[in-house]
Amino acid sequence: MSTIVMPYYFRTFSRSGTKWFVKNADVFYSERSTPIDLDDFQGLYGVSELDVIIELFRINGGKPGYYLANLKDRKYYYCGSEWEDIKVKLQELGIGAPKPHYDS
Repeated sequence: MSTIVMPYYFRTFSRSGTKWFVKNADVFYSERSTPIDLDDFQGLYGVSELDVIIELFRINGGKPGYYLANLKDRKYYYCGSEWEDIKVKLQELGIGAPKPHYDS
């Protein structure tokens, strides 16, 4: 599994079987002078983890795979069944760029 870099207000979720999982995230850069508790959905965005999961279920009927939640703007996306599908979705949203190919 490779590292995916995205804004701190995005969270990655996955669904397998009947269970939802929130992927752990770390902040490597912040303009804020105070630490950010990424697990505090309610305090940061006024939404609970359960509220987010309900919205994710609605967009794709709970299909297994990876999902993105933009908690700041309350927008939710289904990415696909592979970890790399998250990068593709982020690029569609204008976040990140494809890996450059270097000719030898």
